[in-house]
Amino acid sequence: MKGRNYEEPQGGLPRNYLRASLLLLIAESPAHGYDLLDQIKELGLANVDPGGLYRGLRVMEQDGLVASWWEHSSAGPARRSYRLTEEGVEWLHAWAGALREGRRFLSAYLTRYDSITEPIMVDAATLEGADPFESTGPKANGLKANGLKANGLKASGMESPI
Repeated sequence: MKGRNYEEPQGGLPRNYLRASLLLLIAESPAHGYDLLDQIKELGLANVDPGGLYRGLRVMEQDGLVASWWEHSSAGPARRSYRLTEEGVEWLHAWAGALREGRRFLSAYLTRYDSITEPIMVDAATLEGADPFESTGPKANGLKANGLKANGLKASGMESPI
């Protein structure tokens, strides 16, 4: 895939996943920012910037998704605690629905991917400069129109997966 101008595969979590994760954690139990920073790692966000997390919480409060209050402590400084508002609960449900829908599409993709019985190999020299999504022409070399199956083409020592 080196040197190609095709769209690079993107992985990872959905956009605004931090917000969805904070809604979930706060729904489980009202919490302080520091506690949320510690718990957020369990949801796949291992490298969250503390400043970014606190800014996110403030924006969520401005958007009416969470409410906060100061909790005073005899053992240390006061800490801000967060709880969900009714609007925050509605957004939590919306996020859960969107993530379920995403999981359905990802599951369908992975099921189809897992059903491929043999690795798909293509002769790199034959495809040099060819459009893998083009199904006709001298360089198509038997590729199906979807650009995924290569009919088992192999070159001696020059195999590369698509």
